[in-house]
Amino acid sequence: TPSVAQAPRAPLHEDLRVALVTGASSGIGAATARRFAEGGWQVLLNGRDVDRLEETAAGTTGIVLPGDLATPDGPRRLAESALGAAGRIDLLVAGAGIGWAGPFATMPHTAVDRVLTVDLNATLHLVREVLPAMVAAGRGRVVLVGSVAGTVGVRNEAVYSAAKAGVAAFAEALRQELRGTGVGVTHVVPGPVDTAFFERRGTPYQRTRPRPTSPGRVASAVWDAVGRGRDGDVYVPSWLTLPGRVRGVAPALYRRLLDRFG
Repeated sequence: TPSVAQAPRAPLHEDLRVALVTGASSGIGAATARRFAEGGWQVLLNGRDVDRLEETAAGTTGIVLPGDLATPDGPRRLAESALGAAGRIDLLVAGAGIGWAGPFATMPHTAVDRVLTVDLNATLHLVREVLPAMVAAGRGRVVLVGSVAGTVGVRNEAVYSAAKAGVAAFAEALRQELRGTGVGVTHVVPGPVDTAFFERRGTPYQRTRPRPTSPGRVASAVWDAVGRGRDGDVYVPSWLTLPGRVRGVAPALYRRLLDRFG
């Protein structure tokens, strides 16, 4: 039974759109949940910290659905709770994620598994749970929150980069599969974001470039992409498309720059 900021209700009115946002206890997920709540959506908030979820939901009609997506049945239980609370899911924003920084050779096996489970495996399983109903309805959108680390590969963040690269490949493959179904896929690719992400991983952000952007800016990018029905990749800020372009046209130059700047 979900713990909620507001008691679960019967299936909602057909005109009220429903968004399920994971990682909604802080950072990008919290900012995105608030943005959609302010925009008139019914928002379902998932995360592990009930108190912070309720802070995010405060002042809105948001419904708190706490749970750990890293557990074997976490994605299934969340999908069932979301459908039970709201009757349907029109939008999934998969924003839950964790990091780990340091040389790969020193990374504990448990940390490898945890990053891959939370950042990649749980995302795929949750999409698998909510997608069939979207396809059956002929409408919906999946927003996958990736990272520029998955595009360029970042030293001392090898497993995180690998997980986010997997999210990027999954987004592209799924987008092709869903063509013509009425269900869209948006891959949001932020650079560093000014959140507690770095504090929680135990290593602060130490690079001078790119400078961290705000979670609100990423949330606005998600809002705009959903409003426009935009498939494909959305970089935040937009200039972060440049490294990938350089990699495609001048791979030797790209690797020299990567060796220098990390």
